Parts: sequence; C-alpha cells; structure tokens
Amino acid sequence: MADTIFALASAPGRAAVAVVRLSGPAARQALAALTGEAAAAGRGMRVRLLRRPEDGAVLDEALVLAFPGPGSYTGEDVVELQLHGGPAVVDGVTEALLALGLRLAAPGEFTRRAFENGRLDLSQAEAIGDLVDAETAAQRRQALAQLDGELARRHAGWREALVEALVVLEAAVDFPDEDLPADVAGAAAPLVASVGAEIAGALADGARGERVREGFRVALIGAPNAGKSSIFNKLAARDAAIVTPTPGTTRDVIEVAVNLAGYRVVVADTAGLREARSAVEAEGVRRAEAWSADADLRLLVVDATDRGDRWRGAARLARPGDICLINKRDLAPAPAASEPVAWAGAHGLTALDVAATAGLGLERLRAEITAVVVGALGGGEFPAATHERHRRDLGAALGHLRRAEAALSAPVEVELAAEDVRLAARCLARVSGRVDPEDVLDRVFARFCIGK
Repeated sequence: MADTIFALASAPGRAAVAVVRLSGPAARQALAALTGEAAAAGRGMRVRLLRRPEDGAVLDEALVLAFPGPGSYTGEDVVELQLHGGPAVVDGVTEALLALGLRLAAPGEFTRRAFENGRLDLSQAEAIGDLVDAETAAQRRQALAQLDGELARRHAGWREALVEALVVLEAAVDFPDEDLPADVAGAAAPLVASVGAEIAGALADGARGERVREGFRVALIGAPNAGKSSIFNKLAARDAAIVTPTPGTTRDVIEVAVNLAGYRVVVADTAGLREARSAVEAEGVRRAEAWSADADLRLLVVDATDRGDRWRGAARLARPGDICLINKRDLAPAPAASEPVAWAGAHGLTALDVAATAGLGLERLRAEITAVVVGALGGGEFPAATHERHRRDLGAALGHLRRAEAALSAPVEVELAAEDVRLAARCLARVSGRVDPEDVLDRVFARFCIGK
C-alpha cells in the first residue's frame, strides 16, 4: 500500500491562508484524528477545529476539504486543510501529521501520483509545472493548452496513423498464408510517408514551444564602449548593468527577462568584442560569442562617433534578420556611420538610429524586437514540442520512419519496416508516458478477421 503523503501547497512564510494537502490511503483517517470525528466517506467542505491527537490541544480552526479517490487530483483520497497562515500554525499541523505516520512529500510527488494513477499523461504533468512557472500570458496559454491535452492529441494522431500502418505490416509478416489483399504491406507506405513529413515539418518549426517556455533570447553585441550596457538598462527599465567610460567594464554575460507582448524575452548584455588583453577578458569574450551564437536575435551596437572599424569584430557574429543599432546618433548625425549602415543593409540587418543616454529611438527598438518575437513565437498550430525531450523523441521517431520508408521500397524488407514503424510509435508514446504495444495485435485481428 502506498504511503500517505502531505505537503504545504502554498508559499512558505507568513500569509493570510496556508494550504496543506494530504494524499493517500490514510488521508481521511488522519483528518478524523485531527478533528475527532469519524472519517467522512464523500466529498465535502466544512469548518472544523484541528486538535493535536495526543493531548487535544487546539492547533487551528480550518476549512477542511475532502476529495475521495479516484476522482481527485492524484486519484487517491485527498484532503486539503486551509489554515491560518502563521508559521506556528503550519508547524503545529506538520508535527501532528508526522506523529500520525504521514510523511512529507517529495518534490512533484502529488503530480507523479496523478500520472501513475492515470489522471494525467506525462505531457500534461509537465504542463502543470509549466503553469506554475508561467510568468507571461504566452507561457500561461501554452501550458493550459498542453494541460488540456493539445500536445498529446497531436502526437496521438500521428501514433494512430502509425498503428494503422503497423496493422497491415504485422499482417503481411505474421500471416502470409491468410486471405489478405494483394500488396497489403504497400498500403502502409503512404501512412508512413505522411506522418514522417508532418513530423519533419514540426521539427522544422524550430524550438518555438521551448522558446515560449524558456524565453526568446536576444544578445547585445558590439565593440567596447559602443553603448551596449546603456541600451540594456533601457530595455530592462532599471540599472541592471554597470555603465562607465572604461572599456571592458562588462566582463560576463548579464541577463534580464522582460515581457514583450505577453512573451518572455531574455536580453543579454555581453562583453565588448575585441582582442582580449587579459585572461579574464578573454573568457568574457568567449562567453559573449557563445551566448550570441545560441541567441534568437542579435542587436549589433555600433558607436556612431567611432570613425574606425571596431564594429566589424562583432559584425561577424550577426546574421540576416538581426538589428544593427547605430548608437549615439545625437552626437554624430548622418552621414556618420554610413559604412556600417550600408553593411547592415547588404547583409539583411535592419538599421536603427538610437541614442541610449538621450532616450531616442528606444520605443521603435522595442517595437522592432516585439515584432520579431511575435513573428517567431506567435500564430501557427500548437507546437509539437514544448520541452527538449519532446523534440528528442520526435527526432528519433523521424529517423525510424525514414528507415521504414527505405525498407518499404524493397518488399523483402517488410519485417525491418515493421520494426522501425513500431519503434517510431514507441517514441511518440514516450511523450505521453504511455507505451502499450498490445493494441497493435488486437487491431490486426479486428481489421483482417485472422483465424476466422
């Protein structure tokens, strides 16, 4: 029999209300011991005095909620105690529950029990964590859609098609002497190709779902003293980075999260890119280049007052679609910095005039970044992957389907095709945490009336 667990389900510390949740076979008995009443069998909500079982000392007057299994969050008997939120109250109830033989829950254990008891699939369990961590409207929408089964339904549709393909492949392999349609294995090829094409398209969509969760990454790059940290502070709306006239002030990558149009955007201020003059600066340059390489968008900051070509050291990291910021434009009006402006246009970058210290052009910059973020993360159907493991399993499934397509082009390799289709379906099932190959054999007999 499973242990009965409990945990503080609200934030620790002083609060108006603290919620302690219990789950397991002894949850109702524990409630009865605290209230001195017989354990109620049904669902209910009532106000009761909670007493320490050993001496009857009052712990609190609480709102008590009972959720009998299997219709509870975990699928077990669940009790919630809504207490007054003082630390002494919570500590007293905790000690009483421990004395009754209950144990403190491990991180995520309530949701794990919900998964193990069939209340959630694995992708929905992940959505619970994403919803708790959501900081923006986009993160909330994605987590709620995944909790509602949107991701599971998309993967289940692909898996359903693969099971259909596997039905005919298994029939061709295991029952070659039965009265089956001609070239029954050939009927699987279009299904395999179609699912493979859809998964390939989903993977080509990039890590859109992961970026919604983790944040769209924007890197500020440029030569020392180009004004990166000043622009960074304006985007962060606070003095997050130190700004001084001394070149090389920024030695490490500094990150700040901002909310643009409901999306989480992680902006990074990086070290100025030049030939390093010390080991510390060299490490800062290395980290700047690494962060920039992994960013979704780079802001190349150019000092309009600098008549040299120091900006070219960072320009090599820029890519088409990035933004080139001609900073300090108030101090050097056009045609100053005409060379980097021309370079930006020739290499597919949008050039913007800004003056960070004077606050000029920053609203347009914010609007440009927002447009890029919304264009990259908004619209389209629900992403096929919101976690790295989803993308990894989809990639593995696609590899198996490509091998199955090749095997189906040679009829003597139907067995190999069947195995790869089976493995691809298993990869898709891993996303939901449900792997059940027995349904394949059941559908073979149902579809082809084998052994009638």
